Amino acid sequence: MSFPANCKYTEDHEWVRIDSGNIAYVGITDYAQGELGELVYIEVETVGETVAAGAIFGTVEAVKTTSDLFMPVTGKVLAFNDQVGDAGDPALVNSDPYGDGWIVKIEIANPADLDGLMTAEAYSAHVAH
Repeated sequence: MSFPANCKYTEDHEWVRIDSGNIAYVGITDYAQGELGELVYIEVETVGETVAAGAIFGTVEAVKTTSDLFMPVTGKVLAFNDQVGDAGDPALVNSDPYGDGWIVKIEIANPADLDGLMTAEAYSAHVAH
């Protein structure tokens, strides 16, 4: 399992990575995709909305289960990744969770929110328990 150092992590297994300024990408961790198994559908109906930290911004559906997606920081959802959406391949999240398998692009409302998230080292320890 990999946990890139340029991401911040939540206890709910989402990651956030700053792109530039207040623009960031959000997805699920390598650990989460491994636990869920092959993803078959991803739903995000919050594009254009501001979603509070900890609130649900979408769902991922695997062969055996459906799981909510929780926003790591308060932000406006700018885009849903077409590559993993209806016209794409949700399993891209399984094969490349931190790259092409990102789920949403957001504009962070308050960059200080990132301070409350885990580093890669802390998240690695969190999932090792």
